[in-house]
Amino acid sequence: MNIEKEEELFRKRILELERLADRRYCPVYSDFLNMNEISVFLMLGKELSGVPYTMYGGYDGAERKMVCFHGDGGEDERSGYPIACVHIRPANAKFSDALTHRDYLGAILNLGIDRCKTGDILIRSNEAYLFCHESIADFICDTLVQVRHTVIRAERTDAAQAGIEPEYQEIAGTLSSVRLDSMISLAFHESRSSLTDAIAAGRVFVNGRVVTSNSFSPKEGDIISVRGLGRFRFEGTGSRSKKGRIGVTLLKYI
Repeated sequence: MNIEKEEELFRKRILELERLADRRYCPVYSDFLNMNEISVFLMLGKELSGVPYTMYGGYDGAERKMVCFHGDGGEDERSGYPIACVHIRPANAKFSDALTHRDYLGAILNLGIDRCKTGDILIRSNEAYLFCHESIADFICDTLVQVRHTVIRAERTDAAQAGIEPEYQEIAGTLSSVRLDSMISLAFHESRSSLTDAIAAGRVFVNGRVVTSNSFSPKEGDIISVRGLGRFRFEGTGSRSKKGRIGVTLLKYI
């Protein structure tokens, strides 16, 4: 299926969810949306009929999020989202492989789980915290027993009580101007010229919206995601150097 048809089907699903929330006068939730789907959703604009909505992925700053249409006119109740957090860790840390995000994701999808039912996976040392749809949390806990060659244990946890949140690497540098391509170059140590194709191809998102202009100027607090590289938050600017370059601070998700 080509991209245009996939996006059209996605639009129809989202609009039907909104109509369903309006008819039933109750909250209706989508599956987890990836960055491209979030961007498409945010561009629907006047196609939406005005039912209030919020987005949440299990913790502040999540990349993959559910949309909730509040058909009852209610406010954002994060406790109502059907999101569970599963803590995955080696049964014996001494004999564990060095497990990565890709390793954990691959093992989870090999269980036959659709990616849209899973949110972010946060790695802490050699452990992982998976945000997933409530309906599959127990299945994962019961059936996920190995990641690569490592025997693991999986159990539900309360993300809020466990203090689960992203970890960052602070990056400070100077830029000639506050442009999108310059910031990405600083964050990921890539040349600006090598990023031109990535931006033009729609692989760069600012707060969930795809941005295809190299000269776009992010604002303080914006979250920039680059498919295949990662994401970071623009913290703000500092003083100018004698040569007129602008000091900037970025927080890169790790």
